[in-house]
Amino acid sequence: MPKCAFCGKSVEKGTGKMLIYTSGKIDFFCSNTCEKNLLKLGRKPLRVRWTEEYRKEHKKKGSVSAETTA
Repeated sequence: MPKCAFCGKSVEKGTGKMLIYTSGKIDFFCSNTCEKNLLKLGRKPLRVRWTEEYRKEHKKKGSVSAETTA
């Protein structure tokens, strides 16, 4: 399953959106919230608290890397 380009959650089959750029890059989004935060609002995933990248960077509980190493 592909991962959301913004929050890092897996996108289940039959849900979400796929955006294909003219350069050939493909982004998947699990919800409109993720899509608008990245594209319309221009937010970086590292600065939004509920994203997987923020959790990894700031060593918060609930991140995938912290669960697998602990």
